[in-house]
Amino acid sequence: MEQLKECLDDKNKSDREIIEGMHALLQKITLQFERSRMLEYTELMLSMPRLLWVNFVAGVARGVGVVIGITFVTVLLLYVLQWLGALNLPLIGDFIADIVRIVQSQLDSKMY
Repeated sequence: MEQLKECLDDKNKSDREIIEGMHALLQKITLQFERSRMLEYTELMLSMPRLLWVNFVAGVARGVGVVIGITFVTVLLLYVLQWLGALNLPLIGDFIADIVRIVQSQLDSKMY
């Protein structure tokens, strides 16, 4: 906007120079518009089936990523707990035994 103002306010420039300056600014704006991919975004927003499909695929990808991530973290946690159990440390062993008792009592009390 500043450049346009400077281009128009300069009294020493001829009409041709002003038009060339405006043309150069318009080319810059066009290039920035193309880089922002605004046209593709607008077409996506106007096409409901395509928008639904893109969001569906993105949701499935996120869901698969979450499942893989949780699986990896759970396996890692179980591996660490197994390793700690193999050390037979009294404090950790008692803690794991308490967890097992709590889970078992919950399973026994909730008979469906």
